[in-house]
Amino acid sequence: MECHVRRRLLLLSTHLNPSARTPSHACLSTSSCRSDEETNGEIDCIFCKIIRGEAPAFKVYEDDACLCILDTHPLSLGHLLIIPKCHFPSLDVTPPLIIGAMCSKVPMISNAVMKATGFDSFNLLVNNGKAAGQVIYHTHIHIIPRKSHDCLWASESLRRRPLKIDQEASQLADCIRENLSSSNECEDNKGQSTSLVGN
Repeated sequence: MECHVRRRLLLLSTHLNPSARTPSHACLSTSSCRSDEETNGEIDCIFCKIIRGEAPAFKVYEDDACLCILDTHPLSLGHLLIIPKCHFPSLDVTPPLIIGAMCSKVPMISNAVMKATGFDSFNLLVNNGKAAGQVIYHTHIHIIPRKSHDCLWASESLRRRPLKIDQEASQLADCIRENLSSSNECEDNKGQSTSLVGN
């Protein structure tokens, strides 16, 4: 329960004062990190178990904020997961400071895995929600090493169509901007009108 309360306070404080510096370990106690499901008497999240040392994993990196492990069902050699040490079911409810802590490790970890595997590229991926393919409901970022012609994604063979510069695209941009403004996450964009901008 204590971790849940701290998570809520951290999330609220980042929305009220995004520039405030909250300690990176504010809710990151490995002993009390529990999933929302567990508080209802259900089985604990596998990532929480790994973080607490109750389940096995090949850890490649760990600090106060996050853990990086080898994926147990890799899409390529060296497929890694960066996991926050406190349970958040999806990226959209994970506090910005936690996301920042996770993302700040990407350059160091991706360089290490590319050297270890001999691959020269990687995909950075978040499956957020069931329709996007999220299977474990604990925020995590995939680092998937790639090499030329590995044919990993079927969508890479699909031709991408250019965005139609029409009323529908303009309305979509306005709607997104309005949703950003109403959630107080993007004060700088208030009052902007839709326009196609060059480089």
